[in-house]
Amino acid sequence: MKIVVLGGGESGCGAAYLAKKKGMEVFLSDKGAIKDNYKRFLNENGIEFEEGSHDEERILNADWIVKSPGIPKKAEMIQKINEKGIRLSSEIEFASEFTDAKIIAITGSNGKTTTTSLIYYILKNDGLNVGLGGNIGYSFAKQVADENHEYYVLEVSSFQLDDIQNFRPYISLLLNLSQDHLDQYNYNYEEYALAKFRITENQENDNFFIYNKDDEMSKNILEKLEIKAKMIPFSTKEKLEEGGFINSETIEVKLKDTFSMKLDELSLLGTHNVANSLAASIAGKILEINNESIRNSLMTFQAVEHRLELVTEIEGVKYINDSKATNVNATYYALESMKTPTVWIVGGLDKGNDYTEIEELVKRKVKAIVCLGIDNEKIINFFKDKKEFIYDTSSMEKAVEISKSLAEKGDTVLLSPCCASFDLFKNYEDRGHQFKEQVLKANGN
Repeated sequence: MKIVVLGGGESGCGAAYLAKKKGMEVFLSDKGAIKDNYKRFLNENGIEFEEGSHDEERILNADWIVKSPGIPKKAEMIQKINEKGIRLSSEIEFASEFTDAKIIAITGSNGKTTTTSLIYYILKNDGLNVGLGGNIGYSFAKQVADENHEYYVLEVSSFQLDDIQNFRPYISLLLNLSQDHLDQYNYNYEEYALAKFRITENQENDNFFIYNKDDEMSKNILEKLEIKAKMIPFSTKEKLEEGGFINSETIEVKLKDTFSMKLDELSLLGTHNVANSLAASIAGKILEINNESIRNSLMTFQAVEHRLELVTEIEGVKYINDSKATNVNATYYALESMKTPTVWIVGGLDKGNDYTEIEELVKRKVKAIVCLGIDNEKIINFFKDKKEFIYDTSSMEKAVEISKSLAEKGDTVLLSPCCASFDLFKNYEDRGHQFKEQVLKANGN
């Protein structure tokens, strides 16, 4: 079988490696430059590749093409592949065909990385043989090739779900929906939401689908879809007969038996993280992990880097790195969890943001706005009549310098950009690392 892999990053190289190990004829093509470490990996494993261009004839001669999630659906090469009717899959689809492990797959607009990491931690802590992959950590396909895990916990994006055919997780989890990546979905929110719901489309009645009962768009979609998996809801607003919910000062999960735990014992802060903890606890209960083990994991789990991460405290001012907040809804959660006057660093590559969602929170919680981007005009125009202090910057050094001068003892400086990072940074991690670097520099470290 001829396999072509498009994209020479973590997922592409992993998929090529798995294909090679399964005795397939493999060719990897990347229109851009491939990083040196991945080139070394491909060479060491005897995988033929090209970079800087696509050999169209060779690609369109494949039996099966595996596409990296970063390649847009509208790309010319993708259109040609579709016209030819060649099977086009994401790495998660491809790798799932070669494992019998139970897959726990997590998607949603916000909280995916935290919840995926938390579920992995719960399983690992309980001594299960588990791998972590998808949109996080190491390539799922490479782990399938080299490691014999009984469980995989996968963070899954809508882009990965766009390219599935048979992908069938044992447990699927949809955390929430908000308007994100709409530029890839014809600016149609429902189209994006339906892409997320593909996580459950191949599930059968011996599988489980965990969903957010408070989420409006999820409710709308569920009225139109027939879900075969056993559906288990969670809610932070109402008590449920079955599922996860808040009961006064505790979280509770009711399935065959009941798991409960005090809210103030959770290691993660903020209402959104209570929802993430509920969802993760349900997954733990489905997998029959005992209550004490789940409780221990929820008490000791450490927050994910770049997600409401406390960097340091300088002269009574807390500096929080929430660089992973690349949409308005993610920033909503961050602002909601702020308990002190906040200097808010915002901006980057706008993906069609509607700032009305956070307008009230900004009025109540934010003392000054520091814009960080090449073009901050949209943010400035939206907030100029609502906030007296708005500053325009185009470097992290300047943004931190201004924020430090504005913040007083007892305040918080929050980097929660609402936007993609690609105007000034390589990615959101680079943005977060630069923020931490400048903050520590400001502290003389």
